[in-house]
Amino acid sequence: MSEQERSGQGSASNLAVVILAAGNGEHLKTRRPEALHAVGGKTLLAHALTAAQCLVAAPDIVVVVPTGETQVREAAESAGCKIVELAERQGRGNALQSARRAIDSYENIVVLPADLPLLRPETVAKLERSHRAEKAAMTILTAPGIADETVPGIYAFRADALLKHLDELPADRARGEVSLADMAVLLRAADEAVVKVVMNDGEEALQAKTIPELVALDAKLRAATASRLMGAGVTIYRPETCVIDADVEVAADTVIEPFVQLLGNTKIGAACRIRSYSVLESCTLGDNVLIRPSCMLTESSIAEGADIGPFARMRMGCEVGEKVHVGNFVELKKAKLQRGVKAGHLAYLGDAEIGADVNIGAGVITCNYDGVRKHVTQIGEGAFVGSDSTLVAPVKIGAGAYVGAGSCITKEVPADALALARALQVVKEGWAAERRARRKLEAAAREDSKR
Repeated sequence: MSEQERSGQGSASNLAVVILAAGNGEHLKTRRPEALHAVGGKTLLAHALTAAQCLVAAPDIVVVVPTGETQVREAAESAGCKIVELAERQGRGNALQSARRAIDSYENIVVLPADLPLLRPETVAKLERSHRAEKAAMTILTAPGIADETVPGIYAFRADALLKHLDELPADRARGEVSLADMAVLLRAADEAVVKVVMNDGEEALQAKTIPELVALDAKLRAATASRLMGAGVTIYRPETCVIDADVEVAADTVIEPFVQLLGNTKIGAACRIRSYSVLESCTLGDNVLIRPSCMLTESSIAEGADIGPFARMRMGCEVGEKVHVGNFVELKKAKLQRGVKAGHLAYLGDAEIGADVNIGAGVITCNYDGVRKHVTQIGEGAFVGSDSTLVAPVKIGAGAYVGAGSCITKEVPADALALARALQVVKEGWAAERRARRKLEAAAREDSKR
């Protein structure tokens, strides 16, 4: 959403969003902070940030984090948000009290808990619009059929009304917690307007209090993602077997076979086919790309018409051009392959820059690491590298050059040259027959010695 669009809903000058992310994971029985548990391929904090950013830019988002919890803090800071540390966890009211100084210059405040991964940005926008339209002191977002104002804990406030009564929130004597829902009681007593907005889908209010519940929410979100993609013209066979993260984008006419994983911010073009057991993480594919079975691709881009696999691996930073073929058990790492390159079998191409229409034979290795630093191998357009060759970087193979099979190349090969770097073949006629005869005589001698 653009800054102009945000300004129409509540600009950065008068609206702040507070995300309550101070849960320590205790009720999930884990050491990992609650906000860092993932649902649908995104952390709970990331889901909350997505919802918040439909209203304001990152500098107007305040994230309340546990004191001393560096991972949650770093995640929020990397998104550009303000940070408030909560010294003692005593309920959501206490968490908002700790954020007083960070929000006292705003006119309106939206409060989101970081444990509602199914909450949609459109629903948060609906809350904020209704709050402004009603000119209420407090607007409560509720789920259909839920009368309890403590669930799901999403509120909008007029800041002056909130701050005036924030320190009056009572503590629950039994649990020692300060409930933010009690603000409704205080404001009504002060003749301030408190209104409710009902979300369209009650599942948005679902929270995870146990790991099984967390996994169930993950399944719901992934099913919704698959349904969204299929509704946009993507064929997903056996979607229940696929793992597709929430931010994945796939264009129409692409086919995804069973047991595929599409992770992170992967973006796939039109008319591609992703075959079974392949895992793509934060990759970008052009149109008409074929990913054969059991490929593992990470943070790489693949251009139109490329043919990858089976059993290919691309580590981060690879750029594969149009019509490239990367075949069986070929591994790429930070490699750039121009249009039409072919590497069909059992090769390792690391820190390599490979020109158009190059042929890489089976068993070729770019020796990119000297034990201290990584070095680049450059192969010019139209070159041919024979099977079982090792290219010791830094080294350059000129355009149109040939490298003979089994060569160990340590020096530059000029364009259109032939490079051979292997021992001279020696043939000794009859050697094998003589050896067999000699071994036979030796065996007979050993038998005689035993008598």
